[in-house]
Amino acid sequence: MSGSRLAFWIALTLTSFLLAFTAPPGVMLWPPIVALLVILVTRHALIGLLVGGGAGALLLAGGNPILAGRDLVAVHFLPSLQSPWKLGAIVFTFLLGGFASVLEAGGGFRTLLLRLTGRGGDQARRTEAAATGLGLLCFFDGLANSMVVGRVGRDLADRAGVARVKLAYIADSTSSAVACVAIISTWIAFQLTMIQEAYALAGLAANPYAVYLQSLPYNFYCWFTLVMLFVSIRGRFHPGPMQGFVQAASLREPEAATDSPSGSIASALVPLAVLMCSFFAFFLVLGSEGSVLPLERAKLVAAFGSDAGPQVLMLAATTASVAAVLLFPGLALGQAGKAFVRGLRTMIAPIFILLAAWILGSVIGRLGTAEWIAQWAAAAHSVTWLPTLIFLTGAIISFATGTSWGTMGLLFPLAVPLAAKLGISPEALPVIVAAVFSGAVFGDHCSPFSDTTIVTSISCGVEPHDHVRTQIPYALITAVVAIVAGFLPAGAGGSPYLSWAAGLGLLVLLPILHRRLQREKA
Repeated sequence: MSGSRLAFWIALTLTSFLLAFTAPPGVMLWPPIVALLVILVTRHALIGLLVGGGAGALLLAGGNPILAGRDLVAVHFLPSLQSPWKLGAIVFTFLLGGFASVLEAGGGFRTLLLRLTGRGGDQARRTEAAATGLGLLCFFDGLANSMVVGRVGRDLADRAGVARVKLAYIADSTSSAVACVAIISTWIAFQLTMIQEAYALAGLAANPYAVYLQSLPYNFYCWFTLVMLFVSIRGRFHPGPMQGFVQAASLREPEAATDSPSGSIASALVPLAVLMCSFFAFFLVLGSEGSVLPLERAKLVAAFGSDAGPQVLMLAATTASVAAVLLFPGLALGQAGKAFVRGLRTMIAPIFILLAAWILGSVIGRLGTAEWIAQWAAAAHSVTWLPTLIFLTGAIISFATGTSWGTMGLLFPLAVPLAAKLGISPEALPVIVAAVFSGAVFGDHCSPFSDTTIVTSISCGVEPHDHVRTQIPYALITAVVAIVAGFLPAGAGGSPYLSWAAGLGLLVLLPILHRRLQREKA
C-alpha cells in the first residue's frame, strides 16, 4: 500500500472517530459518504462498502475499534447468513457463473452467430442484428454477455464492415440492461436480497420476487436502452463520434478471420431452455399449495409470491449446469468441468461485494440514516420528483464509481425507506425500486471505470476510451427520454405503459430528426 493511500485510510479512521461524538446529520450520513468517497478514490466497490460499514460500526461502538470490529462480524455480518434468501443468492450466483463459462467455452454461440448472419443482403446490418440477438440470448449474465458477443462477433464484424466500437456498443447495451430485467440471471439474487433488506429497513413485509416483477415495467432506462439499440441498427442512427467510426469501417478492406472454436448450436440453446423451463417448473412445484394442475393464473401468482425463491434459484441453476456439462461438444467432461470452475472463480468478487453491501445496509439501518433523510426530504415535498431524483443520483454514483452493484448497495437502504417515510404507498414503491435499478445500470453501461465497459472493450478489440466516448451519447439520450417519458410521469402516478409508448415514439423519431439536421448542415 502506498504512503498516500495509507494516509487516506488513517484520515478516514480518525474522522470517523471524531464524528462518533457529533450530532446528526454527520453521524447518520457518514457511512454512505465514506463508502462513496473510497469507491471514487480506489475504483473498488468492495473496499468502499467495507470501509463505509466499518466507519458506521465505529460510530455505533462509540469510537471503540475493538467493539466495532466485533459488532461488524457478530451483529452486521453473521446474522445475514441466516437468511434463506441470502444463502440462496450466494449459491445461485456461483452456480450461474459456472454455467455461463461452460456455455461460452462450448463454442455453440459462435456457430449460432454464423448461422444468423447468413449471406447476401446488407451484411453490416445483418451482423449487427445477429450480435444483438446473441446478446439478448445471453440474458443470464452481463459480463458473460460482453465476452461472448465481443469474442464471437469481432471477426464477423470486420468481414461485414461493422465498426468494432459499434459492436462494443451492442455488446454493452445487451449486457447489464438485459441482466437487470431478466427474471433469472446472476443479478437477480443480488437484486432480491437488496429489495428484501430495503423493505425490512422501511418496516414493510414484502416478497422480493413479487416486488421485482412489479418494478419491471418501470425500469425505463433498461428498456429504452434496448429500444435505442434497435433504433441505432435499423435507422442507422450514429450520434457523436460513432458516425466517424462507422464511415471508416464501411470503407475498410475486410480483414482475415481468425480461427475460433465452434460447437453445436444445441450445446448453447438446450441448456438455456433447461434453465428457463426448470425455473418455472420448480416455482410451480415448490411454490404451489396443493396440486399444480389444473394450471391457473391464481396458482401462478401464488407460486411466484411464495417463499420458494431461494430453493428454486439453486435448483434451476444446478439443473441447467448439469445439462450444459453433459451437452458440452465431444462430451469432453474434463474441459467442461474446468470451464465451470473458471466461472465459479469469476463470481468470487461479486459475492464479496454482495456481502459488503449487506454489512453496510445493516449499519445504516442501526444508525437510522434512512429515517433522518426521510425527515429532511419530507420538508421539501419532493414525492413526485423522487423517482427522477433517485435515478439521477444512481446515475451519477454509478458513472463516477463504475459499479452497478455498489450503487444498489448504497442506494437501496436509503431510497426505499425514504419513499416509505414520505408516504408513498407500498403499491407504488416498485417505481422507486426500478429507479434504483435504472440509475445503477446507467454507469455500468458507459462509465470508463465499469468492469463491464472494460471487458467489452477488450473482447471487441477496441480502446476503452473510444468505446466510452462513442457510447455516452446513446446513454445520455436514453437517460433523458427515461426521465421525460418515464420517471417524471411515474412519479405523478402515470401508467408505465403510456410511458413506454411515449418513449418509443421519441426514440423512433430520433433518426429522422438526426438526418434532417445533417441535411441542413450540408
